[in-house]
Amino acid sequence: MAEENEKFVQEIQESILGGLSENLRKEVLIPHNIGKLGSPDSYVSVTGVCGDTIEMYINVTDGRISDIKFMTGGCGYTIACSSYVTRTARGKTIEEASRIKPEDVDEYFDGLPEENKHCAKLSVMTLQAVIENYRSECEESRQ
Repeated sequence: MAEENEKFVQEIQESILGGLSENLRKEVLIPHNIGKLGSPDSYVSVTGVCGDTIEMYINVTDGRISDIKFMTGGCGYTIACSSYVTRTARGKTIEEASRIKPEDVDEYFDGLPEENKHCAKLSVMTLQAVIENYRSECEESRQ
């Protein structure tokens, strides 16, 4: 019985993930940086045109993103794109991270389906918003 269940689960996974690139499969099955930071240096919540919302949290140490997490109730593509964006931004300076583009996400995934390209835009837009919020808070604290 357990062997039949295992085979059934594998068949369902293959039917869902079968057409995805290897990188997309990895990010959907094992997403990175999901969660909240207890005392983030910056936090934002951004809702995209599709209705998905991404919350993003960052901590910055010596001008670099030392920790970054996200939460979303969005689709698998939103999760995968957010996972990739947060993995890519971690350890980068604020300036380097702010240069991540939706095209970088699309390229990593060997081209997202046209109807899901907005997920890359939403994840990058959220990263840019959390960086801008961080910059604003730093400016306010200097005044």
